[in-house]
Amino acid sequence: MGRVEKVRQLSVKIPAGVEEGTRIRLASEGEAGFRGGPPGDLYIFLSIRPHKLFEREGTTIYCRVPISIVTAILGGDVEVPTIGGGRARLKIPEGTQNGRQFRLRNKGMPQINTPIYGDMMIEVQVETPVNLSKAQKEKIRSLGEDFGERHTPQSSGFFSRVKDLWDDLTD
Repeated sequence: MGRVEKVRQLSVKIPAGVEEGTRIRLASEGEAGFRGGPPGDLYIFLSIRPHKLFEREGTTIYCRVPISIVTAILGGDVEVPTIGGGRARLKIPEGTQNGRQFRLRNKGMPQINTPIYGDMMIEVQVETPVNLSKAQKEKIRSLGEDFGERHTPQSSGFFSRVKDLWDDLTD
């Protein structure tokens, strides 16, 4: 008796929540056994393609969502995509800073073979307007003069610390 090579097509059920490098075992679907023994097992190693919008870390999904500067300043609601193809409503509080993260509970990846879902983390990216008219630029300059330092606590605190650092270096 010899071995005969043949090609077969198999259907494999991939459970929700698998990660990069997950190994799936198909019992008795491997090569024929030595000297008429039972066939071995076939192992499939999964490789996950990166997504255009989402990044994954375990069961947590990350997504960067652009918001307008007006929404960042005054607050508002934005719709964000979810991994299931749906949308979730996210309330943006007034004064939201660029890079702030929001958690959407149970909107992440499922934990393999359980009904438990991870979270989705939304990082807002405040968009700075481009291609402004002269009139729009003038309004923004005027608004900037109105604001002064008391409305930008992070930058005024940062530049105060930089000044202290420079003063210490010259002493």
